[in-house]
Amino acid sequence: MNNLGYPRVEINLEKLKHNVMKVNEKCVDNGITMTGVIKGANGLPLIAKQYIEGGVKIIGTSRLDQVFNCKKFGIETTYMLIRIPMISEVKDVVELTDISLNSEVEIIKALNMEARRQDKKHKVILMTDLGDLREGYWDKEELIKTAEWIENDLHNIRLVGVGTNVGCYGSILPTNNKLNELVELAEAIEEKIGRELEFVSGGATSSLMRLWDGDMPKRINHLRLGEGVLLARDLDVVYNYDMSNLNNDVFKIKAEVIEVKRKPSHPVGEVGVDCFGHRPEYIDRGMRDRMLLGIGRVDYGDPDELISKDKGIEILGASSDHTIVDIEDAERKYKIGDILEFEVCYATLVYITSSNNVKIIYV
Repeated sequence: MNNLGYPRVEINLEKLKHNVMKVNEKCVDNGITMTGVIKGANGLPLIAKQYIEGGVKIIGTSRLDQVFNCKKFGIETTYMLIRIPMISEVKDVVELTDISLNSEVEIIKALNMEARRQDKKHKVILMTDLGDLREGYWDKEELIKTAEWIENDLHNIRLVGVGTNVGCYGSILPTNNKLNELVELAEAIEEKIGRELEFVSGGATSSLMRLWDGDMPKRINHLRLGEGVLLARDLDVVYNYDMSNLNNDVFKIKAEVIEVKRKPSHPVGEVGVDCFGHRPEYIDRGMRDRMLLGIGRVDYGDPDELISKDKGIEILGASSDHTIVDIEDAERKYKIGDILEFEVCYATLVYITSSNNVKIIYV
C-alpha cells in the first residue's frame, strides 16, 4: 500500500515547536505553568515530544490510551488526566498519570485506595463550576469541605490545586472577574487547610485572552493549553486577537479528486433523509460543475468546518466517504487525481488525526 497516498494530514513539527515555545514563554513570563494538551491531535507521541522540547513539563490529555502510547514511545514526564476519571479506569489513572482533575468524592476515594495498593501518592486538582456547566463543584461549601477531607483524611491523595473550565460547553468567557472567583475559592481552601496550593488552574486556550490583554489575576498560575498551541486559530478568528507570531498552518489536510462531472444542483426525485438521518435543504441553481473527493464525514466530521485553500469552490456537503464540491466558479480546472488542500479547525483536527483512513505525514 502507498504510504504517501491520500487522504492525509501533514504535520509540520518545527512550526508546532515554534508555537509551543512562544506560548510557553508568555506563560513563564506571567508566572504560569503550562500543561500541553495533546488530545486535539489524538495524543500523537510526536506532538507530545514537541511540547517537551519546547519547554513544557506537563502533558495533559483526556484519554489514558494516549498517555500509554506516549510512555511507550519513550516520553517520560508528568502526565495530567484533564477529564474527570471514570471509576472503571481508576487503576489505570493511578498507574499512568501523576495528576487528575476531580469533582466526585466516590472517585477520589477509589483513587486513594488504588494509590495505596500501588504504593503511590496521586495528585488531584478539585474542579469548580463557575457557570460553564460542565465539570466541577457548583456548591462551593461542598468544594471546600472536600478539600479539607482530602487534606485531613486521605493518605495517598495529595491536593495540589483547584481549577475551573470555561468556554467549552456553556461558552462562558474567562473574564477577569470570573477568574477572580476561582482565586477567591483557592484562598478560601488555603485558609482551611493551612497551606498554599500548588496550582490555581484557570482554564484552557480561551484564558489566553487574559494573558494577551495583560489582566490575568496574579494567583492564576496554571493553564491547560491545546488549540491555542496546535492551531492558534480560534482566538484570532472568533475574538480578533493578534496571533501573528504563531503558526496557524501546522496541520494541513490533503484529499484527492475521484470524480469530476456536470450535474444538477438539486437532487432529482422524492427527497427523504440523507445517510445520517438529516433533511438538508438544497438550492436549485441549475446544472453545475462539481467534483467528489475521496474523504468524508467519518474522516473529518463536519464539512462546513473544512477551510479550503482553493479559491472559488464551494463545499456542498458530504457522506461517510465522499465530499461533494461545487467547482462552477473555481479559478482552476480540476481533473482526476488532483489534490485539494484544506486548513484545519479544532473539531476537524480531532477527527482527522483519529481516522484510520487518513495517513499522518510529518514534514
